[in-house]
Amino acid sequence: MELFYYLVFGGLGAVVAALELSKNNKDRIATSQAFTSFKNNYLFVYSLMMAGDWLQGPYVYYLYTTYGYGKGDIGQLFIAGFGSSMLFGTIVGSLADKQGRKRACVTYCITYILSCITKHSPQYRILMVGRVLGGIATSLLFSAFESWLVAEHNKRGFDQQWLSLTFSKAIFLGNGLVAILSGLFGNLLVDTLNLGPVSPFDAAACFLAIGMAVIMSSWTENFGDPSDNKDLLTQFKGAAVAIASDEKIALLGAIQSLFEGSMYTFVFLWTPALSPNNEDIPHGFIFATFMLASMLGSSFASRLMARSSPKVESYMQIVFVVSSASLLLPIITNFLVAPSKVKGGGISFAGCLQLLGFCTFEACVGIFWPSIMKMRSQYIPEEARSTIMNFFRIPLNIFVCIVLYNVSYSYHYLLKVGGKLSCMPFPNHILRSRMICSRSF
Repeated sequence: MELFYYLVFGGLGAVVAALELSKNNKDRIATSQAFTSFKNNYLFVYSLMMAGDWLQGPYVYYLYTTYGYGKGDIGQLFIAGFGSSMLFGTIVGSLADKQGRKRACVTYCITYILSCITKHSPQYRILMVGRVLGGIATSLLFSAFESWLVAEHNKRGFDQQWLSLTFSKAIFLGNGLVAILSGLFGNLLVDTLNLGPVSPFDAAACFLAIGMAVIMSSWTENFGDPSDNKDLLTQFKGAAVAIASDEKIALLGAIQSLFEGSMYTFVFLWTPALSPNNEDIPHGFIFATFMLASMLGSSFASRLMARSSPKVESYMQIVFVVSSASLLLPIITNFLVAPSKVKGGGISFAGCLQLLGFCTFEACVGIFWPSIMKMRSQYIPEEARSTIMNFFRIPLNIFVCIVLYNVSYSYHYLLKVGGKLSCMPFPNHILRSRMICSRSF
């Protein structure tokens, strides 16, 4: 079955290359030299920020185990990260509208660098502080950079359609190519050069520092609503009123939370779905395959958004249907394919079918990200953009905390009753397989 993995990876790579190389005038957006320079600057910074994020993920859990912590303690650290993103991250991220988006992006770099530094300490309290800082940083990553981009794009008078080009390339690079390269680079540092499990965090801090230097030297400041007569509570109320009074904004938030919730569920459960009987599967290679599928989706999205028809709102309905169907495959295969009773070994035939379905889902994720970014740029008011975007993440973080808590509780319950944990995914594969939106906090 090892050949199957190479065939899937090679096939996806060939399709991505063909899509990128075969673009014609209809698939490309004619832009200006000034926009190209602006776009490349943003993509360079965004790629550095994502590299700083992706480098950490595969080694967070491993690092904690080397410090002697068990699954229960580690589970609490993970929940603290998501809880911090929901509570403190919402406040800090919302300040970007009032205090400045460039300043918020610099704050992201500083906060995440400090989080990386805490990984050098084996003390639990310091590690917990690192999780809190990581949660705050993640909220800024998902709001401040996009808010700065949209405001700066409009301030410079660029065509609104050109935003879709920047969005699709950002996902193609930051959530695809950079993710794969970061995984390889982290493996080089830890396994080949034997620099220890902290080395990827040091490398991440270096990338973040470089990106921060570029931001401080080349970005200009922009604001949502810089008026002095609005405190944070008033800003929150204004964002809540905007969501409640505009059905499109409310539905956009629901769409984002529900789809990202499905992605987090997928992150937690794809390993036991592919190896229900402890089959030996190459997690790292499958992760790279998923990232390649996401690149395929973002490349396809750039073609769709370069045309006036179909509109984003139209083709995303199809994307959601295909995503739902692909995640139904584990249920369908259980009925149509007789489950294997052999423990261990390679991936089963049902697992192969599910892997193809999961790659389809990841391709849909690659379409989802630039498309939802474009819709946010159209529907969310500029004066409260960062605040509303952080509001959208509150139900998602609540959902993830509940899932993590229940999975962690199930682990401890099975441990007490002496059950074999062959089907429990938490938490090894979560960090080993970090998908698009799970990040390292």
